[in-house]
Amino acid sequence: MNDIVFKGIDTPNLRQLAVYEANGGYAAVRKALKDIKPDELIEMVKQSGLRGRGGAGFPTGMKWSFVPKVSAEPKYVVVNADESEPGTFKDRELMEKNPHQLLEGIILAAWAIGSHKSFIYIRGEFAHIAKILEAAALEAEARGYLGKNIFGSGFDLDLVIHRGAGAYICGEETALLDSLEGFRGQPRLKPPFPAVKGLYGGPTIVNNVETLSFVPFIVNEGPAAFRKFGTEKSPGTKIFSVSGPVKKPGNYELPLGTPLRKLLEEICGGMLGGHELLAVIPGGSSVPVWNKDYLDVPLDFESVAAKGSLLGSGGVIVMSSKTSMVAATLNLTRFYRHESCGKCTPCREGTYWMEKVLGRIHRGLGMPGDLELLLDLCSTLEGRSFCALGDAAAMPVRSSILMFRDEYEARIREAAGGKTPETAGSR
Repeated sequence: MNDIVFKGIDTPNLRQLAVYEANGGYAAVRKALKDIKPDELIEMVKQSGLRGRGGAGFPTGMKWSFVPKVSAEPKYVVVNADESEPGTFKDRELMEKNPHQLLEGIILAAWAIGSHKSFIYIRGEFAHIAKILEAAALEAEARGYLGKNIFGSGFDLDLVIHRGAGAYICGEETALLDSLEGFRGQPRLKPPFPAVKGLYGGPTIVNNVETLSFVPFIVNEGPAAFRKFGTEKSPGTKIFSVSGPVKKPGNYELPLGTPLRKLLEEICGGMLGGHELLAVIPGGSSVPVWNKDYLDVPLDFESVAAKGSLLGSGGVIVMSSKTSMVAATLNLTRFYRHESCGKCTPCREGTYWMEKVLGRIHRGLGMPGDLELLLDLCSTLEGRSFCALGDAAAMPVRSSILMFRDEYEARIREAAGGKTPETAGSR
């Protein structure tokens, strides 16, 4: 990973507290506990313009400010480390190489909202990384940097590291909270929002790993230093996880607003030999796909949305001309059908039927009207499901049909014996 804010992330043994501290680690916590009041810290994060890096892009400082200052119930900080979005692998690297930066971000968030209990909800498959986090937490607690009376300030913060059980839906913040409480992971009705009534009924902020890992930099360097990067409405940097047939796939930290072309052609070295760019999903599998006409779009929240997709988690999935878009879309749809929690009818039934129709098109058994049926199913899912998983399942299907309709029609035409979908009879 190249580094701008996350300087020195490839430093050997950075996961060890002594090495992290030698590189400026825990200076932000010392500074905050001594000189920065909780309200002032929230205002700093607001001024920085930091937005959630887990997908939604909601302003972080604003989310923190929604937590009531006085509460009869305990307040909680919960880290969403359930990185299950296909095409996204940034949080894994941050936790594996620099766990103390996340711990420092958690302490700062807890100080800001007045929380004394925090949780890291980590993807169940990240067993190795969970052990790294546990070792870092034990080391920090042994030095008085976590637990009771942090840095002699009188501020206490306990941390629990909880491994999930492999459910994609638990990446949704309220399903995550249900899972933490020991229930089946299913999304809750909002409002009330977690900031008011979250974990165990107490005020709760849920933030992504990357989001919290930015906070020490903001405290140390100031909001203006963070705003030197990015755009006015999308300040700072973002880690983009690039996968697919490019010469140098991996995680890249770049200023928001960097053109997609620069990321793929300059930083990732372009396409592998024998591959020609066909499509790009710019923000993880749950956002609309683009064709190669969108290479000059700046990668920031507003610009990507203006061009019909979403920045999401920053998982940039590259597909070449050797890829069947029908097969790729079927693969994504199969994933969302499998991961639907089944709580609401549009998602439960819609993902099932999308997989069924896409499957028959892929197998050469498509029928006239199938594309219209798929688009109608997308409309049934979008904005009508209990949580965002319905939208996540629908957007790749709709966009791939709109962008690559010729391939879909060719498959259906072959099934109809060479006739066009408009003239072939039903089967």
